[in-house]
Amino acid sequence: MPYLPAGFPDGAWLPDVVVELGEQFAAHGHELSLVGGPVRDLFLGRTSPDLDFTTDATPDEIVAAVAGWADAHWDIGRDFGTIGVRRGDTLIEVTTYRAEAYDPTSRKPQVRFGTDLGEDLVRRDFTVNAMALRLPSFELVDPHGGVRDLVAKVLRTPATPEESFSDDPLRMMRAARFAAQLGLEVAEEVRGAMTAMAARLEIVSAERVREELVKLICGDHPRMGVDLLVETGLADVVLPEVPALRLTDDEHHRHKDVYQHSLQVLEQAAESETDGEGPVPGPDFVLRFAALMHDVGKPKTRRFSSGGGVSFRHHDVVGAKLTRKRMQALRFDKESVRAVSKLVELHMRFYGYGEAGWTDSAVRRYVTDAGDQLERLHRLTRSDVTTRNRRKAARLDHAYDDLEERIAALAAQEELDRIRPHLDGQQIMEILDIPPGPTVGEAYRFLLDHRMEHGPIPEGDAVDLLRSWWTDQQG
Repeated sequence: MPYLPAGFPDGAWLPDVVVELGEQFAAHGHELSLVGGPVRDLFLGRTSPDLDFTTDATPDEIVAAVAGWADAHWDIGRDFGTIGVRRGDTLIEVTTYRAEAYDPTSRKPQVRFGTDLGEDLVRRDFTVNAMALRLPSFELVDPHGGVRDLVAKVLRTPATPEESFSDDPLRMMRAARFAAQLGLEVAEEVRGAMTAMAARLEIVSAERVREELVKLICGDHPRMGVDLLVETGLADVVLPEVPALRLTDDEHHRHKDVYQHSLQVLEQAAESETDGEGPVPGPDFVLRFAALMHDVGKPKTRRFSSGGGVSFRHHDVVGAKLTRKRMQALRFDKESVRAVSKLVELHMRFYGYGEAGWTDSAVRRYVTDAGDQLERLHRLTRSDVTTRNRRKAARLDHAYDDLEERIAALAAQEELDRIRPHLDGQQIMEILDIPPGPTVGEAYRFLLDHRMEHGPIPEGDAVDLLRSWWTDQQG
């Protein structure tokens, strides 16, 4: 049954296995405390998805303490003092007190087990995560003022920030991530250390950096997190294309701040996400990251005219290439790279629709090129409107409403997401009596172009069309 310790706000709860586990360890003569994020989240009135415990027991003693109580255990983290435990549907990690020492040139910590809860807490990343609840008594242990800092919405480190970040440079990324997730302001001494030590992040693996970046972008306050990365210089290491956007203003500042525009688009894209099972349920990393990166091609494509104007021709194509390269460097999966770079490449496609008007063929191509990213493209394109000119914003909004209505109408008629030529390759070879080869592909493309331009036609008409094309090719 859910359990709520006394003194915590409603909305937070713990499974009863927390009390049971505390009693289990006490019976074996060991200390046990709930620690870190789960304790912080209790004070925030929310339930943590993870349960992390720390103890004076060694890994062997942890296994002995849960024997007969746990349904299963695993020791994949034994070298770091961590034993995984399952009780029913609840997954738990129990870790021996640690006093880690790091080699400044290494990506990996050198683990030294400790015997004291206080020594364990001081090595943790931030004061809001350096709180513990002793079990089974639920006595709060908060030697570094984590509750105070949580109430004040400030992020500090238990040790000096220089010591903390030297031990594990990824903690600088975590500072930005917690700013984005919890809306915490970073203390000045922490911000100063992040700025001075940003280059230390270079020794951290791309995979670890990527995971923190995804959590940051998916936070409730992503703009705060990105801004902190840029202001401290961490983004120069992790995501240099974003701080480069600050250089796209002209020297007289007559044009919009592309960096601040990109942050606003990120915020608006996040606000456009749907709840629950909608077409783009939030938080959606692909949409948000595309919003942040959509203009990163502008620094490389900026050109000034003699009259003082500025242009960024093909910045969408250049930006897509830069985005793809950066995401590959951060070891993102191929599908995420494809989705985000496609959105960046297509984000300008809509502009001009209201003035020039599109044929049905152009609408079909818009849908076909967007593919499975169409719903995200809708939201990105709308979010890209940050002008203060209400008349211009209303005109663009109305134009996109019209485009979406046309897409819906055409989709109902033609099932646009499954557009195929009038005839398939096998039919083409049989009708023209030709073997497989380049000519079949040319015929296929001709029929597909006709379908895109004119919509579906009866099969008999398609056969006549193909034969007429074939006659022209031979003549």
